[in-house]
Amino acid sequence: MTPDPVTVSVDTLATKIRSILRDEDFRAVPVVNGTRLEGLVTRGDIINISATKSNVDARGIMDHSAASITEDMDINEAARKLLDSERVQSPVIKSTEDMQLVGMISVVDILKKFVEDDFNPKYKKIEDIYTKDVITCSYDDLISTVWNRMDDTGFSGLPVIKKKKLIGIITRKNIINSGHARIVKESNEMKGSTKVENIMRTPPIVATADTEVKEAAKIMINNDIGRLPVVEHPVYIKKEPIRAKESDLVGIVSREDLLRAYIN
Repeated sequence: MTPDPVTVSVDTLATKIRSILRDEDFRAVPVVNGTRLEGLVTRGDIINISATKSNVDARGIMDHSAASITEDMDINEAARKLLDSERVQSPVIKSTEDMQLVGMISVVDILKKFVEDDFNPKYKKIEDIYTKDVITCSYDDLISTVWNRMDDTGFSGLPVIKKKKLIGIITRKNIINSGHARIVKESNEMKGSTKVENIMRTPPIVATADTEVKEAAKIMINNDIGRLPVVEHPVYIKKEPIRAKESDLVGIVSREDLLRAYIN
């Protein structure tokens, strides 16, 4: 876990929390009253708060059910609880009787530990764990369309397709960092007509069905990415042989998929 995480108090305004999440590149921030954990505010909780609602404070938007992982918990149990919560990170408390916040733990932290300690996953290759039914977007889709698709599906990143070929990846973080996430909550729409091709990351880092789980985990950790498109017939970049300028998309594997492949 990461000890002594950045926190906010229950009366911290949403505008301040938004700034912390953006400036520190955090996915979530724990809410405390003194040292006692009260809840968790995620990027998803706060990104859609409109200007007219900006006077709301942390207690009005936080998830009160965030505490479930304790500092003495077995790493496999912690991983299961984190995955069951459908969060990428969670606060760590001293014990179920003592709600003192002692740290934060993420999917990446646990996956990194498994890789560093050379744990053997239950599944050897990603062909056994990847998702074949992939939600995608087109290179000429509007950012507003993609944002809504992310909201509807719960996915924070989508493969980008052009002429039936995978050419890139676009993530919620890309959209936020580009400055195009100007949400108007009351009308449930996004202003602007920027297209995916102007923001997407390309060429994408990819894997094939016979890529080993251990190797896929290392790739994600080393490149700080949350998903790997699974492809066939990749045309790799010579200087970066894990990137393909075009390929046939057959599936996708996430960090959560890889973590599930490790836990008992």
